[in-house]
Amino acid sequence: MVRVEGDHCPALTQNCLDHHKEYEHDKSLRKTVSERCLRYESPSRCVSKKRKPLRFCMDRYEYPNKVGELPRVLTNWYHAKDLCEKQGKRLCTEMEFNFACEGPDMLPYVYGYERNDKICNIDKPYIFPDHSKQMLEYDECLADPWCKGEMARMDQRERIGQRTTCVSWAGVFDLNGNVNEWVDLPGEKPPNRSGLKGGWWGPIRARCRPTVTFHKESDYGYEAGFRCCSDVKAE
Repeated sequence: MVRVEGDHCPALTQNCLDHHKEYEHDKSLRKTVSERCLRYESPSRCVSKKRKPLRFCMDRYEYPNKVGELPRVLTNWYHAKDLCEKQGKRLCTEMEFNFACEGPDMLPYVYGYERNDKICNIDKPYIFPDHSKQMLEYDECLADPWCKGEMARMDQRERIGQRTTCVSWAGVFDLNGNVNEWVDLPGEKPPNRSGLKGGWWGPIRARCRPTVTFHKESDYGYEAGFRCCSDVKAE
């Protein structure tokens, strides 16, 4: 695990200077499309009166946090939470993810202000799922011929540790792209305690600050994974 410590800005503004041409085109046609900003104004601006001190530990890699393995997906928020707790850890909070990703400089992407698909596993072509059947959760999917084949057809994950460039200021890998990551939303009530952070390999926002909240705790998807955090032990 990596120890992360510093002062987090709860609310900030980030001004996009140049959007991806696909976003501009589809937006003009009033289509639903995920925002992709190619370049942000530097620096980001904190609009909170006070920053919040944070001190926690985070897994360096996505679950199972083992170099060479594929990150686990097709896992709902409940199961992700349980798997972390079995290791004596917990799901990361939204605020912890933000700070580990963007750092005290509040970077839009782990690597800075300009989007770059050579640094992180992002902006791969979207492959439409086969909606004739519902995919199963991860272990069951790998044991089912149709689900395993469908996953292989759409899958563009990279193995843990494969890409050495997508690393945040805190030394945490793949916080942008590769797989979406479940986080805990403190203060919310069931079934709204779940959020997805960081984006995945597809053509979506895939940056530090946004949180997707419309996926509920029992939802799971072929691009949705997680990583674990823990409190810093008393010295």
